[in-house]
Amino acid sequence: MTNRMTASAVEAHSLGAYLRDRREKLDPAALGFELTRRRTPGLRREEVAQRAHVSATWYTWLEQGRGGAPSADVLDRLARALMLTEVEREHLFLIALGRPPEVRYREAEGVTPRLQRALDALPLSPALIKTSTWDIVAWNRAAEAVLTDYGALAPHQRNVLRMMFCEPQARERQLDWESVARFVVSTFRADTVRAGAGDAVKALVDELSRASPEFERLWRDNDVRSHGHGVKTLRDADGGWLSMEFSAFAVDGRPDLAMVIYNPATPADAERIRALIAAREGRAGAP
Repeated sequence: MTNRMTASAVEAHSLGAYLRDRREKLDPAALGFELTRRRTPGLRREEVAQRAHVSATWYTWLEQGRGGAPSADVLDRLARALMLTEVEREHLFLIALGRPPEVRYREAEGVTPRLQRALDALPLSPALIKTSTWDIVAWNRAAEAVLTDYGALAPHQRNVLRMMFCEPQARERQLDWESVARFVVSTFRADTVRAGAGDAVKALVDELSRASPEFERLWRDNDVRSHGHGVKTLRDADGGWLSMEFSAFAVDGRPDLAMVIYNPATPADAERIRALIAAREGRAGAP
């Protein structure tokens, strides 16, 4: 008989140990359970089973490493019963099923002050935070001067697709509007599906399809792309052309958000951005 544990046995042991650890960290009183006659900290196994709507015997087997592989639905119920964070829920799925859970779409709740400070630390690089449905929820001064004065717009107007397909000024600023529009639509499609936001964007897609024949045509093409990186050339406020290299980054712990940073492509572009910021601040400070 070998002393080595099989891979499935190791995974079952890891799952049981994790469930037990999370269970023992919960406060029974805070969850409405009596504190009498408790020999160990946290919830009892039958109390977790009750909260998760599973058999107490089967939950006990899971902690003992002999309950078999639970379904994704059961893992979700256990995650709620144990009050796991999103990171802890993902870890539960990884050790139980070897894969992360399907993404659960949620509307963006804004950004933290720390994330805003990260944007503000890029003085000559327009940077913004967008949701999976391409609503802009945070930006820096350079973005206001170079891209759009997002602060002057109502929140529902801060959507990249609405601006791209419904505002003539946004079209005029693009060097190759057709190429940019196709990129925006195909990347938007991929982002919303990845985030599980298909239902949430149906109203927006219907609205844009009615307002813009171009959007409807591009949407019907079913193209998908990743945002990745590239070069954006934009007409600036004075009619000149400004080139910027862009990169998109995931925001750790916030699957609903992405950061996009535009860096000046050349020293001349950097100086142009500096001048645009100075001109904007000069207008703001004028009596």
